[in-house]
Amino acid sequence: MAGIDAAFPARPAAARGRFSWLWTLIVPSMLLLVVFFLVPYLNMVRMSFLLKPADGPYLPQFTLNNYAKAVLDPFHWRVLFRTFWMAGLTTVLTLIFGYPLAYHLTAASGRRKRWLLMLIIAPLLMSVVVRGFAWLILLGRVGLVNQVAHWLTGRELVLIGTPTAVMIGLVHVFIPFMALSIAGALSNISPDVIQAARSLSASPWRTFWRIVWPLSLPGVQAGGLLVFILAVSSYVIPILLGNSNVLVMPMLIVQTLLDAFNWPLGSALSMVFFGLTAATVAVFLRMMGRAMGWTRA
Repeated sequence: MAGIDAAFPARPAAARGRFSWLWTLIVPSMLLLVVFFLVPYLNMVRMSFLLKPADGPYLPQFTLNNYAKAVLDPFHWRVLFRTFWMAGLTTVLTLIFGYPLAYHLTAASGRRKRWLLMLIIAPLLMSVVVRGFAWLILLGRVGLVNQVAHWLTGRELVLIGTPTAVMIGLVHVFIPFMALSIAGALSNISPDVIQAARSLSASPWRTFWRIVWPLSLPGVQAGGLLVFILAVSSYVIPILLGNSNVLVMPMLIVQTLLDAFNWPLGSALSMVFFGLTAATVAVFLRMMGRAMGWTRA
């Protein structure tokens, strides 16, 4: 017994207390995820394999027709392509506009840094619906953009109901996520590394591409992943700024579930959409992993 006690010493009381407190914090959050995320998600998976009757939401009969309709309809693929194309373009544009913003935020100091950080965070304090309605007014027929275009060219420039309006709204809504993610990575770069590169006669441009950009790739990866997932699943901005002319997959799924009252087909579309999104994210993470590996080499 003494040998066993020596091999497996009793856990200290402080460690047991920390362990119990840890489980006290974990269990409620796990129950919340299971009840409000996992159970509804599994129910949607089950529903996607059920039969749609003529006079009801579904029948408890197994079928693969819902997935056949979701995959074989060319209209669904056109909507999917538009959704992923707009989400990818949103990610690229937020990177282009957000990286300089993050760079200046990291390089700033004192009051200037606080004001710049406040300007980046300020849009997040308002609802996406409010920001969508703001762009709806600005880009509308009597909005500021149309008035300026009419004054300069004598022609109207109504963007509401076009992919351009949706892209403007998406970039404006999601650019803080990209900028803050990159700023976090840039803040971890030691100024001594940059100073050493400059002392070795490296130009500012060469220093950026050989030192700053490779070390900021984790922030680019985090920001790109966050923006893409939020943009590909965005519903409010496309429906406000695109009306029914710019149909994306979240809008199509909602219309299938509510307007067409076809819960099995809507669930199947959700599963296909989720699978393609997960595959795209996996490819993106693999590419970013290779890019960061090359920069370390």
